[in-house]
Amino acid sequence: MKKLFALAVLMLAALPSLAQSVKYSVKGTYPHDGVKVYLVENQMRAIEIDSTEVKDHSFAFEGEREKDAILAVGVKGGTWQVMFFNDGTPVTIDLEKNTLKGSALNERLTECDLRTMNPQGDPAAIYKAIFEENSDNIIPAAFFFPMLNFIDEDYMMEMFDDKYAFTKHPLIAPIKRQIDAQKAMIEAKKQMLGKQFIDLEEPDVDGNMHKLSEYLGKGKWVLVDFWASWCGPCRAEMPNVVANYEKYHAKGFDIVGLSFDQKKEPWVKAINDLKMPWTHLSDLKGWGTVAGSVYGIRAIPASLLIDPTGKIVAFDLRGEDLGNKLKEIFGE
Repeated sequence: MKKLFALAVLMLAALPSLAQSVKYSVKGTYPHDGVKVYLVENQMRAIEIDSTEVKDHSFAFEGEREKDAILAVGVKGGTWQVMFFNDGTPVTIDLEKNTLKGSALNERLTECDLRTMNPQGDPAAIYKAIFEENSDNIIPAAFFFPMLNFIDEDYMMEMFDDKYAFTKHPLIAPIKRQIDAQKAMIEAKKQMLGKQFIDLEEPDVDGNMHKLSEYLGKGKWVLVDFWASWCGPCRAEMPNVVANYEKYHAKGFDIVGLSFDQKKEPWVKAINDLKMPWTHLSDLKGWGTVAGSVYGIRAIPASLLIDPTGKIVAFDLRGEDLGNKLKEIFGE
């Protein structure tokens, strides 16, 4: 579940949204003239929108941004920023006291934020309380990424339920959609467990056509590995796959690589560079590959472990999980 969550965040958290824009109006005070004040948008990282200098102990910003975007104001070199949702209601900020006047939602957001400023007790408990007290509004979206430093992701995954309003926030909604899609893919793979593999046909690196049935169900344990030369996580995992192949191949373990590449040259180069001595097939159609459609693969790396009779017994074995499973089958 944690791998699922992390992948969704990496893929979608910072994608631009097509939601409507609304105007923002910010007025504020700070007791030190000449100090630079910044207006930023908080996503996975802060994006500077505007800046100005404090004059006569005051400052102001006006502009337009996505509705409900999480904006924040802070001074140069400061350790704290005052957050607010761009809900169309003007805000007034005191940067000395870190307080805000505005809509009821933004005033509540400020109260929650101040609870995290000097936490009394367990930070995880504070963040959980903020989430649970605000299940009917979007406030948890503002604490989503900082909260990951303190709570376990399994708890966070439980919050990705349609009943929680924050999942509709433009920053969070794409992540939820990706997680829902990956959950559906995992469920589909679970439905395949214990069933016979589905045959398909693709060319090898020399253009010769081969069926999976040439390699599967022939008395060996076979890992069907879905990957691509352009896939960073696939390449990072490959030394582990190679090591397990070398350790267990003589005992009856084999691999068939099904690539999501589109061009032959980088595909073949990656096979050679990564020293992958097993069978490789690809129709070079990228995400449109027959391997993806037949097995419902929407994210890579992915894999299926096929037993000697051709039945699917496990999926997405990576890292220590792959070695542990093969050790269970073959011994040391």
